Amino acid sequence: MPKIVRMNLLRRYPITFALLALVIVSALAPLPQLVDAVTGAPPYDVDLVRPTAYTLLAPLSDVLDALTFLSLGRAWWFLLTWMIALTVCGLARSGPPRRRVIRAILGPLAVVVLGVAAVLVPRPVQRLVRADSTLSVIDYHAHTAASHDGRPGWTAADLASWHAAQGFDASYVTDHNVIFDQTVDQPIRLLPGVEWSLYGQHVVALGPVTMIDRAAYNRDTPGMLGVFAALHRQGAIGIASLPEYWRNHWEDLDRFVTADVDGFEIVTCSPKALAFPAPARARVLELAREHDLLLVGASDNHGWGRATCVWNLSSPSAHGYRANRVLARPIALAQADWQAWTAAYTQPWLMLRGLSWSERSSWLTWLLVILIYRAVPRRQGDPGGIGILARSLSLKILKLHRSPPG
Repeated sequence: MPKIVRMNLLRRYPITFALLALVIVSALAPLPQLVDAVTGAPPYDVDLVRPTAYTLLAPLSDVLDALTFLSLGRAWWFLLTWMIALTVCGLARSGPPRRRVIRAILGPLAVVVLGVAAVLVPRPVQRLVRADSTLSVIDYHAHTAASHDGRPGWTAADLASWHAAQGFDASYVTDHNVIFDQTVDQPIRLLPGVEWSLYGQHVVALGPVTMIDRAAYNRDTPGMLGVFAALHRQGAIGIASLPEYWRNHWEDLDRFVTADVDGFEIVTCSPKALAFPAPARARVLELAREHDLLLVGASDNHGWGRATCVWNLSSPSAHGYRANRVLARPIALAQADWQAWTAAYTQPWLMLRGLSWSERSSWLTWLLVILIYRAVPRRQGDPGGIGILARSLSLKILKLHRSPPG
């Protein structure tokens, strides 16, 4: 039996084989690409289209997306756990002390680099495609550099391009306490809005907004709730941004309704907001259904991060509770379902369960290529890699051709 067959690959490359097994086993419990945040069912009339580069580089694309959709608490636990684990592994492996120290440094550094890349580095992203052209794909809450926590230099044109790449037709620009008054129609239309910061609550105002005296609405809860009447007098609508600030006024939800709130955000992609628990979301859904209130999702994009976790399908022929469908990625909705300290293993598992078949095939291909690259025997002085396998096969073919007939 040839030496390449006799090698104990499983013993020598356990991590590669473990990843192969996980990619295959996770297909037995797949997650849908998107779910309706209200019903929990996968939508039948939309699809996520992946650029060729996204699929070819699926292991990198999927890892960066999974890092993007970590809640704040889970992100810290994820980074801390993996950095400690890789440091320990690097020091525990055999080899000269210098090599072990280098491994112990490079492992955690790679985790940090991936985290920074998820936030800053441009990359291919998935695009929502709808079957019904009468529906509009809208983002109800996004920011430019005009917000105090916006990415420096993040312009309205940058924001429009960011949305267009992911299938949006329009987006409201809701900078913190700064009214958007620019005209941008390409590549998508940007709509006027603002995000008012008022007494422990953020209120997203959409439409023809004008400046208000925030001090009048920033003293207590009744004062804050008065902003909705003020917005209505301007001809704007007011949405309570709950996922990030829900604890501040959770006992006041009924008072929001009495104050004529127009609706609630139920999915927001900011790291703090991803921790919004499912039971709290269910309570808001019940309230909105009972009072015919608008429900929306928001990227809350500030120029940090390349991918959104939510899209809205808005219907011009409906209003209130039925006017909008919130479509979200399951990995984002699941952030509050798991304890933060489990992020190091639950986030990769959620990512693998959410792979499409094309992404899964890309993962398997890359893992097999790496396995072949590392497993094929090397002769002294030869470079490693697939070339060794090619030369080995060529020699075997030549030997077959030269063998005398039996």
